[in-house]
Amino acid sequence: MKMISFSEKAMPKILSFLLCLSFTITSFVICIDEKEKVLKISTDAATPTGSDFTYICDPVRYAKLKLDIKSFAFCDSKLPYNVRAKDLVDQMTLAEKIAQLGNNADGVARLGLPKYEWWSEALHGLSNVGPGTVFDNLVPHATSFPTVILTAASFNEKLWREIGQVVSTEARAMYNLGRSGLTFWSPTINVARDPRWGRITETPGEDPFVVGTYASNYVRGLQDVAGTEDYKDLNTRPLKVAACCKHFAAYDVDNWHGVDRYHFDARVTEQDLEESFLRPFEMCVKDGDASSVMCSYNRVNGIPSCADPKLLRETLRQEWNLHGYIVADCDSVEVMVTGHKFLNDSNEDAVAQTLKAGLDLDCGAYYPKYLGNAVNQGKVRESNIDEALQNLYIVLLRAGYFDGLPAYKALGKNDICTNRSIELATQVAREGITLLKNDGPTLPLNTATFKTLAVVGPHANSTVAMIGNYAFDPRNPGSPCRYTSPIDGFSTYGKVNYAAGCGDVKCKDASLIPPAVEAAKTADATIIVTGLDLSIEREGLDRLDLLLPGKQTDLINQVAAAAKGPVILVLMTAGGVDISFAKTNPKIKAILWVGYPGAEGGRAIADVVFGQYNPAGRLPITWYQADYINKLPLTSMQFRPDDSQGYPGRTYKFFNGPTVFPFGFGLSYTKFNYTLNATVPSLSAKLQRFTHCHDLNYMANKTKPTCPAILVSDLQCGEYIELTLVVQNVGGKVGSEVVLVYSKPPDGITGTFLKQLIGFQRVYIAAGASQEVKFVFNGCKSLGIVDNAGNNILPFGGHTIIVGDGVASFPVQVTFHN
Repeated sequence: MKMISFSEKAMPKILSFLLCLSFTITSFVICIDEKEKVLKISTDAATPTGSDFTYICDPVRYAKLKLDIKSFAFCDSKLPYNVRAKDLVDQMTLAEKIAQLGNNADGVARLGLPKYEWWSEALHGLSNVGPGTVFDNLVPHATSFPTVILTAASFNEKLWREIGQVVSTEARAMYNLGRSGLTFWSPTINVARDPRWGRITETPGEDPFVVGTYASNYVRGLQDVAGTEDYKDLNTRPLKVAACCKHFAAYDVDNWHGVDRYHFDARVTEQDLEESFLRPFEMCVKDGDASSVMCSYNRVNGIPSCADPKLLRETLRQEWNLHGYIVADCDSVEVMVTGHKFLNDSNEDAVAQTLKAGLDLDCGAYYPKYLGNAVNQGKVRESNIDEALQNLYIVLLRAGYFDGLPAYKALGKNDICTNRSIELATQVAREGITLLKNDGPTLPLNTATFKTLAVVGPHANSTVAMIGNYAFDPRNPGSPCRYTSPIDGFSTYGKVNYAAGCGDVKCKDASLIPPAVEAAKTADATIIVTGLDLSIEREGLDRLDLLLPGKQTDLINQVAAAAKGPVILVLMTAGGVDISFAKTNPKIKAILWVGYPGAEGGRAIADVVFGQYNPAGRLPITWYQADYINKLPLTSMQFRPDDSQGYPGRTYKFFNGPTVFPFGFGLSYTKFNYTLNATVPSLSAKLQRFTHCHDLNYMANKTKPTCPAILVSDLQCGEYIELTLVVQNVGGKVGSEVVLVYSKPPDGITGTFLKQLIGFQRVYIAAGASQEVKFVFNGCKSLGIVDNAGNNILPFGGHTIIVGDGVASFPVQVTFHN
């Protein structure tokens, strides 16, 4: 380490100088030597404040600790990971073991094992939420991408993976700088079952297939080390960082009319559990090879998720073969005792039950506090603790915590907030922005005609609201690389006259509406930027209605009535809102949904409005009419209609009533035609010797086949359906098209879905050009259904493949043969 020393008298001036350079110096570490009374500046970026190593088993480090590294087999890189993890655990005392099982692991100094903070977040970029990632003068910023609900609207798998790659690169850079760990508790992959749920902003939407596809791609982006994606032994596959899919399972009630997640018992059917609640997690574990899963606060059919051996041991570990660890949502074990009062458990009962159920790590203090007593009382074995620790340390071994990962050793501050990452964040917002209305068409605007712009509304000058939650809590150090607000974005296209119209999104006071009205009277075009924010929808706060808050509707109507030029309504929300009034208002020419578009959201919105980017986003959730929520409570968990209660179905799969905008809806500045080029119209599944027909309920007026269905587990499932489409851009503008493909089960089966999404692709096509789009579907996965007992089955008979909203379709006949 190179050191530069300054005298005590010179320190004030030097400190002042360094403060000015703190955002440009990337490889200096500053400390004050109290003994020598000098300021020392290290030019070695690999040894920052807060960390004196980048991997544990560094011989130089052990020499400094005066420990013989050769006596610790867990530092022998020639040994298998499971052997090394066992050696480390076996050398600990019981008290030392227990001290490692909270998120803030104590370490074991006599073994050279330092403290480790497991809790970091990376939902849509690195975050200052969670103590494992620290922002300061050395690293004050990180790239903030749009929230997940908008990213999902892009329906772009490649983009989802690329975001994960950028986030994990910044994470490894921060790890090298001693500012983060290697374990990130993201993404959130709960299905958005009900439009009132406060955490829709964190999710990829309402469709389990989309949610699972997003999860597997984002996790792959976070975790995959180039060249190791197809490792044979997944328990040894290197990890760039370790991701975590959460919250398992059936979690989507936060705080609704006094019912909160700390007390809620999610009563779900086996059918809904298998088909909707669990499927994204199965895809995350199997397809994404996630190295961690987080269990949720709530109970599922009476049992706390974190204490359910069927969910944790049987499903995650045995059935899905999780290669990693299971962690509790923060203080979930404590909530079992204080909230659920499960079985009148003592603290020791709770930690014993969760550990034996398969919970490896407690985000909280219950494991460290009470596991010792639980062992002494005979409630749990020390071997259960050993198993949990080995699961944890194998993940850290795979992530290079013990040996380093040479491929990422050189990453540092210059790899955070790069121009490429900022541009990618902007592109993600552009791809997710969804055009909901475009009369005329009015959009895109052109700068020659529309020179003066009234940009009004409570989100017109939005910055912090654009990044949503699990980004940068303003109470803690850290922020995005930069912000581009909507008025900043529109200022690059014309002269902007800004008026807030409301004091905030709750818009309780109408006194600010008149200035917005006046601005619209003289502008060539008016852009109203309105919607929701974290004061309306967030973790811990579910919505009570589907309307714009306060007087926002009055603001929109008054501004639209007075506007000289066309009015464009821009909606910044996660969940849907009933804007039927705007949809039918002829003065409002265009409507854009922009989610929470990230720190560069203003630039992305303006680029879309002025045609620098042709929108192709598709809604990943259904936008219901306002009275929908009067028909059923948020706490009724079923997806299917309940005729006995008068409850309608949920999501596009089970709801066939009127909507404001349906799932998958989105317009473009150009037009696309589809031609069905080739199909496989039949699928014949081979039956094995011990394969038997499975019964299935049909409507009374329909004839049930002799062999209604076969259990998918009894089939080899080697049959595939091929679909080839030609998509032609017949408009005058280059643009992207999202091709959505659904399957519909045979008519007459009771209790199944209306249709289900089985595939999607986003394709970029020049004006006048065509592109062939090919899909290959596994018959069991794409045509299978779940019966009312939770069995995955393949029904006999006439299925239908539907493209988009019905622009093309064809039948597929499923038969069985010996």
